[in-house]
Amino acid sequence: MATAAFEELAETFAFLDDWEDRYRHVIELGRAMPPLDDSFKVPALKVDGCASQVWLRPTVSDGRFDFEGDSDAMIVRGLIAVLHALYSGVPMAEVGGIDAAAELARLGLNDHLSAQRSNGLRAMVDRIRATAASA
Repeated sequence: MATAAFEELAETFAFLDDWEDRYRHVIELGRAMPPLDDSFKVPALKVDGCASQVWLRPTVSDGRFDFEGDSDAMIVRGLIAVLHALYSGVPMAEVGGIDAAAELARLGLNDHLSAQRSNGLRAMVDRIRATAASA
């Protein structure tokens, strides 16, 4: 059920030998992601439950989900990029059916993120799912 972009990401992670390489790759994904315009860094778009500040700006085009996001923490920017690969371009009706925990587990993220980062990642997924469900 994962997007082609997420499948490509999963393949890249499979080639990386250890968690430190994967961690660096997540950070690089965050660096490569375009920043969210400051005008969108507002309370309505802020994700509660994250240790760092996180904003997600959802958009819908031709019935497909997409979003922009940003964080003040580089690793979290990378996690936003991972979620973007997982959800971007998915038909709105299918967003809720994606088993984010299972897909992210394929990357080995569950085993290496702190409890706070894991909670923040869940909060971002919950926000994405709630946004799609209400659209």
